[in-house]
Amino acid sequence: MADLLTRQDYAALAAELTLPDAAFIDGGFRPAMSGARFDTLNPATGDVLARVAACGADDVDFAVQKGLEAFDDGRWRARPPAQRKEVLIRLAKLMTRNARELAVMESLDSGKTILDCETVDVPEAINCLKWHAEAIDKIYDQVAPASDDHMAMILREPVGVVALVLPWNFPLLMLAWKIGPALAAGCSVIVKPAEETPLTALRVAELAREAGVPPGVFQVLPGTGPEVGEPLGRHMDVDALSFTGSTETGRRFLRYAADSNLKEVTLEMGGKNPCIVMDDAENLDVVAGHVVNGAFWNMGENCSASSRLIVHADVKDALLERILAHAREWPLGDPLDPENRLGALVSKEHFDKVCSYLDAGKRLHLGGKAHDGRFVEATVFDVDGPEARAAREEIFGPVLSVITVRSLEEAVAVANDTGYGLAASLFTAHGKRALRAARALRAGTVTVNCFGEGDITTPFGGYGQSGFGGRDNGLAAHDQYTRVKTIWVDLSDDSDEAVG
Repeated sequence: MADLLTRQDYAALAAELTLPDAAFIDGGFRPAMSGARFDTLNPATGDVLARVAACGADDVDFAVQKGLEAFDDGRWRARPPAQRKEVLIRLAKLMTRNARELAVMESLDSGKTILDCETVDVPEAINCLKWHAEAIDKIYDQVAPASDDHMAMILREPVGVVALVLPWNFPLLMLAWKIGPALAAGCSVIVKPAEETPLTALRVAELAREAGVPPGVFQVLPGTGPEVGEPLGRHMDVDALSFTGSTETGRRFLRYAADSNLKEVTLEMGGKNPCIVMDDAENLDVVAGHVVNGAFWNMGENCSASSRLIVHADVKDALLERILAHAREWPLGDPLDPENRLGALVSKEHFDKVCSYLDAGKRLHLGGKAHDGRFVEATVFDVDGPEARAAREEIFGPVLSVITVRSLEEAVAVANDTGYGLAASLFTAHGKRALRAARALRAGTVTVNCFGEGDITTPFGGYGQSGFGGRDNGLAAHDQYTRVKTIWVDLSDDSDEAVG
């Protein structure tokens, strides 16, 4: 864990930062072809951090052309795996050397607490790149069991030019989740950061150049969804697209692929994730800590946030008492103050959306207030059954809806009564019941007696409206960025003399 500084120290570092404000194309920074710019704001203050190049369709065309040139001439794709690994390890080292700068930049741009940026986002992003780099020369091709007269080789080849469309809730970490396996595979990548949070992607691109990633292989196009995201989704020379964000936007990328070149699309989208606590759960104080972390970490701006507490009636009151005690240990305020665990919501638009749910509860247990048009308190309330709006819609804020049940069967049925299926958690002391329920829960990741998402080694993605087409993390992530080719060789000897 990083040695944290004081609020004053972080403010001083923030004042000294040089923030990137141009697109990164073909190995260097350049303005948008139109000359247009947009403001990226500090969510905690509303101040303008930088006026960033607002790319458009012409910039997309140019970046795709450069990415395709780089892919075709093999300047990255054809490098031996060990050399690609070496470059990505250098990038991870450069990020480590600049970790505090990246953490402050991430906090300023997203409203995330410096505590999370220093101890979670930056170190996990670096670890992700290291992990995928080390996998490069350890993923083997295969030989199929053909006959004595044939040899069948099964090869993995990089897919080509890939678009990586990032969310605003984990800008740096999701960048790493996508560029790690994509660059490891040998692809050319074009990153479209969220309009709200473009800064760290641009800084990492600069560090990648320093590490030795060739021009055209790693490019970053800031801008809006209609001006950059849609042209990437519709581009005939983009071979694959990986997106993390809302289900609504994910559907659009499937349409763009259908209307263009049927590019391969992977989507990691929203969630309305259940946390089931049964009457035999052990140590309710520990359980409450996991519930609070799952609901309020990153201000609830987390696709896998435990936003539905489905609790057995017999332990509900005792658990809520402990949840409220833990939640009071999550102070809210200036994201650059390391004492704070709840920062600012990312934008005024998102703040207004989250606030629309604050009076949706039947019985308020905690919070329910907003501050300064930017901050929302950790909020816990009962809802009037699983059909309530706050129990069905993804709020994406620090709001926990509580639903009371009287059996494990009822709890699983309520948990599965959603179009989403990203993550779920279950607390019970009964091992066999836990495993049976974990198998019955329709979610891509199910944690037992803890909140979490697994780690870099485990695939992450969802069922239903939470995911499509593949997984992030683990070796499964490399499947997004490779194609499988079979080479079939006839070894039969047509001569009179056979060998062997």
